[in-house]
Amino acid sequence: MKSILKVILLSVCTLSSINILQANDSLQILTDVGQQRIFLKAEKLLVKSNSQQYQSLYNQLYYYPLQPYLDQRRLIENMQLSSAGEIATFLEKHQHSPLDWPLRKAWLMFLAKKNKGALFLEFYQSTRNNVLTCHKLNFSLEAGLPSNVVLPQVTKLWLVGKSLDKVCDPIIEQWQQAGYRTDEIVWQRIGLAADGGKHTLIPYLTNLLPKDQQYLGRLWHQVRRDPATVTRQYKFIKKSTKESQIYTYGIKRLIWRDPDKALASFKKAQQIFTFSTTQHQQIVAKFAVALASKNHPQARIWLEKLDPLNIDSNIMQWQLTEVLKQQNWQLVLKELATMPEKYKAKLQWRYWYARALIATDDLEHGQDVMNELSSKRHYYGFLAASYLETPVSLQDSPLAITSQEKNAILLHPSAKRAFEFYYLGRYVKARREWRYWLTQLNNREKLVAAKLANENGWFDRAIFTLSKVGYMDDVELRFPKAFDKKINQHAKKQAINPAWAFAIARRESSFMTDARSPVGAKGLMQLMPNTAKQLKRGSVSRQYLYNADNNIKLGTKYLRKLLDKNKGNQILATASYNAGPHRVKGWLKNSHAMPADIWIETIPFKETRNYVKSVLAYQEIYQHKPGQVSQIFEQVINMSIGD
Repeated sequence: MKSILKVILLSVCTLSSINILQANDSLQILTDVGQQRIFLKAEKLLVKSNSQQYQSLYNQLYYYPLQPYLDQRRLIENMQLSSAGEIATFLEKHQHSPLDWPLRKAWLMFLAKKNKGALFLEFYQSTRNNVLTCHKLNFSLEAGLPSNVVLPQVTKLWLVGKSLDKVCDPIIEQWQQAGYRTDEIVWQRIGLAADGGKHTLIPYLTNLLPKDQQYLGRLWHQVRRDPATVTRQYKFIKKSTKESQIYTYGIKRLIWRDPDKALASFKKAQQIFTFSTTQHQQIVAKFAVALASKNHPQARIWLEKLDPLNIDSNIMQWQLTEVLKQQNWQLVLKELATMPEKYKAKLQWRYWYARALIATDDLEHGQDVMNELSSKRHYYGFLAASYLETPVSLQDSPLAITSQEKNAILLHPSAKRAFEFYYLGRYVKARREWRYWLTQLNNREKLVAAKLANENGWFDRAIFTLSKVGYMDDVELRFPKAFDKKINQHAKKQAINPAWAFAIARRESSFMTDARSPVGAKGLMQLMPNTAKQLKRGSVSRQYLYNADNNIKLGTKYLRKLLDKNKGNQILATASYNAGPHRVKGWLKNSHAMPADIWIETIPFKETRNYVKSVLAYQEIYQHKPGQVSQIFEQVINMSIGD
């Protein structure tokens, strides 16, 4: 990583100015550590906001970008009706910014508790918060808004797959009494609760159905808890439309758990249920994908049942997977020929078309397609270049940004707040301010912001912003050598390729040190706590994993471990890093030997398949040497994987 001045946030003389340090046309945003210390002291004294000490500190921060956050917290923590005027002024000034909603929400909750309906409606703004929405509807009726205007809005509120807060009970009761809660509405909500919602809500909803329909609610609940219930078809008493809906839901889940049982059940079900065209298409599509991903012998049969008009890129992937496993290149050409035109130009399908042409001795045509692909900065472009033994082209087109452009966009208060939070290490708040700031910029200004973020070491914002705008050709901005010293140091210690470690970190977190995945992986290289604990041979805290040096140290150690476990095969080690070693071992056990590019294309998990492709491409970019044929992709072209 380029040497970056440690910055920084400076007290400014006027609110419209910002202090910067300029060197070689790069702009580092400066801060005054003294101002930061005053701000942090003032935060701690907010409970005594009327004290002379707090007021003295506060007054010293008049031009400091984060001073409004002191006002926000003071108003939230000392909520009172007499503050209505000050709150209104604050919310108007900071409307839609990250300073707005926390205060507005707290204020609305306070007003609802005080039963101040008129004031509540004055401050209310549309929100996904159901509690506030229910308060708004209740107060609207009290204010005299006609029920035929208010109550229809409750239907959307009620149609969710989870329970609603008790505060919603009064408005829901009026909605129900007015006849809006029909049997069909109840049925729809049961479906939402079963499919992705809280299934524990189903018994309550079942009791809202007429007596002769309540068995349907109980049946759906059983199927939700155990999809194998669909194999006991005697439970489907009337074979009605609603029972078909329940069966369709259940069989689509069962095919993933027990394919053979699902196949047998559906064969019988087709003779006794009347499935709609949509239901039948959904079942066939789910069966095709599930069986193909499990390498089931009937996968090809179900893939061929699909309606060509309803085939998407995911289905095409599995159709291609089946023929690639066989290495039947004539069949590959046939599959690609029937593909919808809108997909044929995609690099993925162009590559396999070229491979099939060459394999069927149409060398000239195949090499022409490969040659066209080889100029692309992409996984398939790099494959094509290596296949032709020609140098890789990165198509690098660096952004030309002027200092005047940078200075201009830094006049935004949200820009100052974003960078200030970033240098304070409050990354969540920094990103909120960044996102708000981007809403005020045009596309050119967003590119300027990305360049600024990169120059100040905020690499993830540069990466995400370039992607948002769609500018993909500034390679250095999109693939920075962030944490260069640490990654090289630990990669060298573990005797792994530093470019591989860079590629993993770039793919995992875009160099976001506090990244956290939905499953709990943490930090720069997205380590699971249990994995980190084993690698460290001791307990690890969240703070430990959010430390870049610690995370890189354990991440590179894990890469070394996976490389050894896979006998030095980096492709398998990369797949293991994403999907886990045991899954990769299972995939290898169930596959015969095949070229590495085919093995990668037929990885059962879409996430892992795309992950391996990305890491390989990123590694090529990180270790690219102009004029050289890619060593990484040369290995992929010449390698065989599988038993």
